[in-house]
Amino acid sequence: MTIKMIATDVDGTILKYTGEFNPEVIECIHKLDENGIKVVIVTGRMHKSAKKIADQLGLKNAVVSYQGALVRDNTPEQNILYERYIPTEAAKKIIDWGHNEKIHMNLYMNDDLYVEKENEFTHKYVDHQKIPFTVKPFSEIELDKVNKILLIDYADPERVTRLTKKLQEDFPELFIVKSCDYFCEVCHKEATKGDGLRYLQKLYGIPQEETLTIGDHNNDIDLLKAGGVKVAMGNGTDELKAIADYVTDTVDNHGFVKAIEKFVKVGANV
Repeated sequence: MTIKMIATDVDGTILKYTGEFNPEVIECIHKLDENGIKVVIVTGRMHKSAKKIADQLGLKNAVVSYQGALVRDNTPEQNILYERYIPTEAAKKIIDWGHNEKIHMNLYMNDDLYVEKENEFTHKYVDHQKIPFTVKPFSEIELDKVNKILLIDYADPERVTRLTKKLQEDFPELFIVKSCDYFCEVCHKEATKGDGLRYLQKLYGIPQEETLTIGDHNNDIDLLKAGGVKVAMGNGTDELKAIADYVTDTVDNHGFVKAIEKFVKVGANV
């Protein structure tokens, strides 16, 4: 089997938790590109942040952001290829739900980030991703084209787990997933990473069996399922590892590069 496309998560997969790339990862991705193998970023990050990652890596392929709610080409025009927004009434209900739970929320609309309070959660999030934000009560915002709502609790991961399960029960019409210990992501039902990748497979004419998918958390389950070769990071969740064809090393120990060397034979030596 010949792999023609690599669809990769970002945080915890190719990007270390410190916010840095191992040089070996950058070299590996450059080698893949030089050999005509498409590398596509598939991330829960907002597009502004995801594009910075793609540009830093020198990637010219389309970028999948907001789990799969938005796919844009990586041209100067950044044309929208695929988009799925949270229905306005559903977004209002999620916001009300979050207010009742007194949990910090990030609201993404038209690829802009809004928060109601500037606090330690806000700064921890934006400082890591290096993105701008606007402080404004959500009640004063005319909700339209909501890309995603993110619920955050850096202090209590178990609470995030409980709230994610409750939201999934209360809002089955939406895609709701825990994307890391502290984040619960709320998106349109057709905004999984698998949805975004399947769009790109059709766009580029690359079948599932010629796609390698790799990630580290539960929001990557749909991504892996859309691939022909499914790889979980060594630092991945048990749920993700359970559906993977192969579990590679951790993000700190060049897990991405080692997976590429095993299945594609193009990556850098480590």
